[in-house]
Amino acid sequence: MTTSPLVSGFTPGGAYSPNGGYAPSVDAASLVSAAQELATSMLGEVGGRLPHSAGVAARAGQLAGAVAARERRLLVAAAWLHDIGYAPSAQVTGFHPLDGALFLAARGWPPRLCGLVAYHSGAGFAAAELGLADELSRFTHEESEVSDALTYADQTTGPDGRPVTLAERMAEMLARHGSSSTQARIQHERRPHLLAIAARVEQRLAATATGG
Repeated sequence: MTTSPLVSGFTPGGAYSPNGGYAPSVDAASLVSAAQELATSMLGEVGGRLPHSAGVAARAGQLAGAVAARERRLLVAAAWLHDIGYAPSAQVTGFHPLDGALFLAARGWPPRLCGLVAYHSGAGFAAAELGLADELSRFTHEESEVSDALTYADQTTGPDGRPVTLAERMAEMLARHGSSSTQARIQHERRPHLLAIAARVEQRLAATATGG
């Protein structure tokens, strides 16, 4: 695989600093607070991205029963940061999951968190449509209880941060982006992917509620 000039110098699993500067790591204990602080500082004036991100983080907290206890901080932190690629200072390719993952990797955030941001909500389908699949593949495509819960939280939270159904969210997204958008062109693949994730998360929550 050839290295794109957009991401040259990036090594998955390690901190990358384009100018050779210090890229601090983020310790586990402060992961959620650091994620909230970064999202708040970078997304506060980017449309409605901060209310949505805050809503997704809150929703992720409600999904604690769908993931192992040791994974809950990672889930909520990824929820706060899943749209960080919309911040102007993070934009490189114009594709927010990739831009967000690159931005976070460059600053020493955990590789798993970067991968969750890179692939959230079926981003792989859009990356293929946009010709960015190779760039995205530099991050680990995790398919787990955590990735499912992150996507479910995102897809059941509206742009204003309020809870919505998956059907409402998909309909709003298509109306907002338009019938000729990338999102519309991949909907035939992305929709069943999201429905399958929703079914898994809801099954895990039901099992937790009944003690199963």
